[in-house]
Amino acid sequence: MAATALAAALALTATACNGADEASDKAVGTASPSEDGGGNGDLQIPADLADRLKEHGIDVDDWKDGGWKNWDKDQWLSEAKDFVNPVIEGLWKPERMKSAKAAEKTYSTKDAAADQGVSDPDPAPVEATAEKTPYHANAAPVGKIFFDTPEGAAVCSGTVVTDVNHPGKSNLVWTAGHCVHAGSGGGWYRNIMFVPAYNDYGRSEAELTNANATQIAPYGQWWADWASTSSQWIEGGSETGGAGAAYDYSVLHVKPESGAKSLEETVGAALDIDFSAPSATESGRMGAWGYPQAAPYNGLKMFKCLDQPGRLSLSAALPTMYRIGCTMTGGSSGGGWFRVVDGETKLVSNTSIGPADNTWLAGPQLGATAEALYENMSNTYGGR
Repeated sequence: MAATALAAALALTATACNGADEASDKAVGTASPSEDGGGNGDLQIPADLADRLKEHGIDVDDWKDGGWKNWDKDQWLSEAKDFVNPVIEGLWKPERMKSAKAAEKTYSTKDAAADQGVSDPDPAPVEATAEKTPYHANAAPVGKIFFDTPEGAAVCSGTVVTDVNHPGKSNLVWTAGHCVHAGSGGGWYRNIMFVPAYNDYGRSEAELTNANATQIAPYGQWWADWASTSSQWIEGGSETGGAGAAYDYSVLHVKPESGAKSLEETVGAALDIDFSAPSATESGRMGAWGYPQAAPYNGLKMFKCLDQPGRLSLSAALPTMYRIGCTMTGGSSGGGWFRVVDGETKLVSNTSIGPADNTWLAGPQLGATAEALYENMSNTYGGR
């Protein structure tokens, strides 16, 4: 009976993301591509962003003309209050988006050796399955995040989430901390931009040759005008996740390159966040969604994995992370993990780290620290 109930819950999760019936559409939401297809508008850098750049000796015009490519450590803004991400109209052209590389955090034996907490045995790999197309009718809140790093253009995944203070009009996106900030010794990445329902119809690389903006970004491009991640990630995050992995999450406030509607209104969907941080044994099965980019994937299509989570502990001093079997690779980082709570699909974690052989994924528990981050973003920037 219990197994049957779990299977039914997972069916609801899957149904909620494939638009099979009215209840599922209500649970996750569906949307229709906007008529303007994400056309570019004539946006200027707001005065407050220009002033913040100027405080760091950065000329706004130089920044827009390519000065952002200067990754001199003195110019790499790192403090939480230093985030600036002015819109550079037309920067993320379809070909540039396709050429971006995966941002991945690989769990290492060094991290494993430091484990003093409780970890369950490695889960059996779960083969990722392709999400049904069109994505706007099956997983409308899920999208792809693009950003620039010192090594070049990179990608992650993200999820449109509700804004408790602005119901029905959210401009918030949930992702991983390492998709916006390099962690210890680094700073904020640049030109961070979210594309909901990227490549909506799952077209192949050949089919996307000379693709226009509407085919790649049916709901337009949404630039992060503010980003928040945990102080633990900023201070302790590393190439393998490190001490920041258990706090590897971020919330973005975004705005469109054109148009006045909110992100939630535009895509027609947003998910509530579950901050109860249930234990792995109590949480029920979870599903992870994202756009894996590293081989054998190419980042053009959305995939998902469904599994019962286990526990992964990097240290007795750190919160235990969730871990599921999944073959998704880098690029799926930041993608939401969902579970069903009282018949409603909610975001409960996001992809953070995985092993070099791509057999599982781990994500942080979203508890009081994550909730405070979210509430601060909603209270301070949600109304913009």
